[in-house]
Amino acid sequence: MSWQTFILHIFTYGILLYSIIMMICYVLIGAFSVGETRSYLNKNSFTDYRVLASSTEAPSMSILAPAYNEAPSIVENVRSLLSLHYNNLEVIVINDGSKDDSLERLINAYDLYKVDFFVNHQLKTKPVRGVYKSRNPVYRKLVVADKENGGKADALNVGVNIATHDYFVCIDADCILEQDALLKLAKPFLENSTQRVIAAGGVVRIANGCEIEDGRLVKVNLPKQFLPRVQTIEYIRAFLLTRMAWTRLNGLLLISGAFGAFEREIVIKCGGYNSNIVGEDMELVVRMRRYMEESNEPYRVSFIPDPLCWTEAPATFKILGRQRNRWTRGTIETLRLHKKMFFNPRYGLLGMLSYPYWLFFEFLAPIVEFVGTVGLVIYCIAGSVNWAALLIMVGVISIGILYSIFAILMEVLTYNQYKQRKDILRLVLVAILEPIIFHPFVVWSAIRGNFDLLRKHNGWGEMTRQGFAGEKKL
Repeated sequence: MSWQTFILHIFTYGILLYSIIMMICYVLIGAFSVGETRSYLNKNSFTDYRVLASSTEAPSMSILAPAYNEAPSIVENVRSLLSLHYNNLEVIVINDGSKDDSLERLINAYDLYKVDFFVNHQLKTKPVRGVYKSRNPVYRKLVVADKENGGKADALNVGVNIATHDYFVCIDADCILEQDALLKLAKPFLENSTQRVIAAGGVVRIANGCEIEDGRLVKVNLPKQFLPRVQTIEYIRAFLLTRMAWTRLNGLLLISGAFGAFEREIVIKCGGYNSNIVGEDMELVVRMRRYMEESNEPYRVSFIPDPLCWTEAPATFKILGRQRNRWTRGTIETLRLHKKMFFNPRYGLLGMLSYPYWLFFEFLAPIVEFVGTVGLVIYCIAGSVNWAALLIMVGVISIGILYSIFAILMEVLTYNQYKQRKDILRLVLVAILEPIIFHPFVVWSAIRGNFDLLRKHNGWGEMTRQGFAGEKKL
């Protein structure tokens, strides 16, 4: 056997083994997600949220909404937050040194004025230039902090310092929440008596194409553009399947920075958000879990499948590429900071299963796929078609399409946000097209993220948004 043939066999069987393990993971994730979703829906059917809405026993919540150049949608989004059905609530908007007129729009819309406010700097942050409250008693729950630009993590740390309640909810300023979002998100903190719930996340959905009026979602529509539409499937897979499965195992490592609740005391003990990385949301959850494991205290990170939060998805390849590049760098930075947990039995399931899964199938998957595709192309150009490798690729693509269709089925059988039959058929069509058009670009963006990290490129990149005002007529 020549060395070329030997390398070819190693390459082929290595990719085959990796693909088989990944397919097994897909099957297990699907099975666990079905079990956890059924359990949640069964328990939830007995819940009366009207009682929780008016209860004085409900946990006190502070909403933290960092904003940087969010002028097109900032006023509507804050109005949405102020209209949430929750009794013990404060809304803290942190203007992170915006270069547009975000702050001026807030001042004019909500009749704000600067107040003398003592900020307890338990977490180190960039200077706060001023704290504003409204003269109008209708907006008494609103607090706006203006600070020097320091990034999202620094802005959130300012919010944690200002917050006065036991739990805080981190959201993106461009998100629209369902009216009962906080009621449902607070439930995990109340119902678990044997384990301390340190964080809870909810489903994030795509708002492109939906009708938004006065900061409220009034009608759910499937996005008309291809990129937001394919991200709709991607988000259903990620939230309704993957995160529900990890919740069943109590091994969830990520709560979306767009919408999640955290116990403020634990966050402060852990040092708050890390301002030196771009994946501050995932890194904080991992650090909180690591802290609880090292403290030997029973705990849980919960996730609920209700569609509670709606956000604007990137509609151009340029903005999408920046987003996925940043996600990749954030994942790598988090894994690198907490490499001590890798197959470390001291951290239980966190170290023996959750961390290895993220390393092998979140970080390495794009690299393996890219190398495999490039290798297959090289062999084809050389006139030596590797049919085994080609068959593996077709098999992986087919399984991926079936997995997406299964996610669509789960959506239809549970929350069924897209009720028209033609919308479901469109989603299935997009699921078939995704591996050809969308997925290769996402893989390439992840590869670029790896290179950018090696080049110490730590920027977020400009994330231009269209704003929800333009979505009303779609």
